[in-house]
Amino acid sequence: MGDTLARFGYLTILLVAVVGWFMATNRPSIGRSLQMALVWGMIFMGGMVIYGMWHDISRSYAIQVSSDGGAITLPRARDGHYYVTAEINGVDINFLVDTGASDLTLSRADAQRVGIDVDALHFLGSANTANGTVPIAYTRLNQVRLGPHLDRDVSASVNGGKMKKSLLGMSYLGKYGRIEILGDRLVLNR
Repeated sequence: MGDTLARFGYLTILLVAVVGWFMATNRPSIGRSLQMALVWGMIFMGGMVIYGMWHDISRSYAIQVSSDGGAITLPRARDGHYYVTAEINGVDINFLVDTGASDLTLSRADAQRVGIDVDALHFLGSANTANGTVPIAYTRLNQVRLGPHLDRDVSASVNGGKMKKSLLGMSYLGKYGRIEILGDRLVLNR
């Protein structure tokens, strides 16, 4: 809190100094100078708004399903990854598409959301992840729906460690005949 107040005080003093310099150098035409300052201030604020909302206005992250065979197209996110929302046992779950992951892997929170009793699972397996080795429990999902494709009795794992986002790994992606990266899109074909 004290550090924030010190920064705010410094910025206030800097602002007063800049405004004072501006007023002193433009005394003869102060009205016109204030008008120009206001215009530039509005341009600056507009730029800040565009920068802050760029993630939302730059592209849509909804999946696209083509009419010819039901190919699913996922746009690349700003961070370079591909994300998708799949319906697991009737519940929408957000996934990171991860071709480096062996399994469709649910976080503990997502596993509970889809009706898995995480406390009853036996975390007997292990997985080597970027965060080290973590315990995993194997399970089966009644239904997985991605776009028009519905799969039943799908193998999955539940991560016993900390995990921010569930992973759509190869145990599920292997159900697609062809996976392509075309520019900034990932295309899944059955």
